[in-house]
Amino acid sequence: MKINENFLLRDVAGQKVVLPVGEAAERFNGMIRLNDTGILLWTLLEQETNEEALLAAMLKEYEIDEETARADIHRFVETLRKAGILEEA
Repeated sequence: MKINENFLLRDVAGQKVVLPVGEAAERFNGMIRLNDTGILLWTLLEQETNEEALLAAMLKEYEIDEETARADIHRFVETLRKAGILEEA
């Protein structure tokens, strides 16, 4: 899975936000603000990856237990899928 090229991470007034461009701007009205964890996951998702790689990166970066990290990643990925932001390989 990876981020659809019609969604970009940008800095707007000191906040990291995801904005739709191109065709996505016609069907996705708004933006998504990301926290530090979301930015880490987004950056990894800009290249083809999977949930296990996201989990390994999150466990390396943060002091968090695996079960909580796995649940948070799954929730984040599902939110992106439902919004049409993720492309499946």
